[in-house]
Amino acid sequence: MGDQYSHDTFISPFTWRYGSEEMRSLWSEQHKRLLLRKVWIALATAQHKAGLVSREQLADLIAHQDQVDIQRASELEAQIHHDLMAEIRTYAEQCPIGGSIIHLGATSMDILDNMDVVRQKESLELILKRTRQFALELSIRMEQYADVPCMAYTHIQPAEPTTIGYRLAQTAQDILDDLDQLEAVLANLRGKGMKGAVGTCASYAVLLEDSGITPMELEKEVMEQLGLVSFTAATQVYPRKQDWRLGTALSGLCATLYKFAIDFRLLQSPAIGEWSEPFGSMQVGSSAMPFKRNPIHSEKIDSLCRYVSVQSDILWQNAANTLLERTLDDSANRRVVFPEMFLAVDEILLTAIKLTKGMQIHDTAVGRNLAQYGLFAASERLLMELGKRGADRQEMHELLRTHSLAAWAEVQRGHENPLAKSLSEDPEITCRIPQEKVVELLNAGDYVGEAPLRTRMILEQLNRKLGIQQ
Repeated sequence: MGDQYSHDTFISPFTWRYGSEEMRSLWSEQHKRLLLRKVWIALATAQHKAGLVSREQLADLIAHQDQVDIQRASELEAQIHHDLMAEIRTYAEQCPIGGSIIHLGATSMDILDNMDVVRQKESLELILKRTRQFALELSIRMEQYADVPCMAYTHIQPAEPTTIGYRLAQTAQDILDDLDQLEAVLANLRGKGMKGAVGTCASYAVLLEDSGITPMELEKEVMEQLGLVSFTAATQVYPRKQDWRLGTALSGLCATLYKFAIDFRLLQSPAIGEWSEPFGSMQVGSSAMPFKRNPIHSEKIDSLCRYVSVQSDILWQNAANTLLERTLDDSANRRVVFPEMFLAVDEILLTAIKLTKGMQIHDTAVGRNLAQYGLFAASERLLMELGKRGADRQEMHELLRTHSLAAWAEVQRGHENPLAKSLSEDPEITCRIPQEKVVELLNAGDYVGEAPLRTRMILEQLNRKLGIQQ
């Protein structure tokens, strides 16, 4: 945490509990101020080419670009109540030769907005890296369990068999879409450019008179140094709808991970008991109940996903309420929304990677549930076979329904499912299908249709996206 903070005052959980040091560093004041200086140097470099800044002045800015002094800037801000001007003056004090030309022709948001987009790009690249890591762990599990049958549930009630791999493939398919969305947002992130107070480039036009360089050419030069493309048109700020698109993409990723985690929680509950989270040898599940193994990882994922999901609404409000050429009522919330959104998604992905890598599948519970409930679904196959052999479909449906209801009552009493025995001994069925064939048809384990095939189709798409050789 460093010397600046301690636990005897409020600090955000994102300061020390959630997110990686790598992501925290990207959203640190130190990194922000280094990026601000990077933008000022890019502007001065372009202005040097235009003959507005001397070689010595530019060299002075470059020589002092890493000497961020937050304490001095804070002292100045307390006096003048303008954070960016305080940073300019701090930088200028360090640069006796070049200090006078820092921020020449610019308005605050020429610097801040471009800095923001550089930092968003860096953060989104890290999120994409984590998402691919999660997708890789998912692909390993899909391959491992592509053919393993288990009960599927609709309305949280036993339905028909599927495979564990096919269940995971649903998440993988959504992750593929999320990767596409995140990559598209990253590819299309644009900076404000250097457009001045209301986006008209008027100040730059005055500066560049007789230089032979247009404001648009100056802007292009600055943006190339920053690795950005600028919006063609902007006001004092870049269009805040871009922020909303970014927030929506992150929220969409969280929708995928929320469903994955809440399904994991259901499957870990003793009533189903097929999956469980990794559990450390010294881990404590409850302060009151020593036997507890709570799904803390998936619960944390869902909790943080809910938090992220509502941030895009704030960004929508910012975009819609940018009155005329600019209002400042987005500034304070953007200081909070972006770092916390990125740190939350970072923590969610790191937890999802750990969860998937360490997930445990309990074969006994999978087999028990399949034996107990899969028979009901497999009776559908028996109905199809009876129809193929000339039986009246409606009569057979009623017969199977009667047997199934009686068997379900036994299951609810805690007894073993008697459906296979009762159906294979019913003369109305065995007069058309031999008893051993009835038993074979009622084997739910292979009543999974194309689930393994479709799992491998998604796996192939995922591996292709991740650049994994087949």
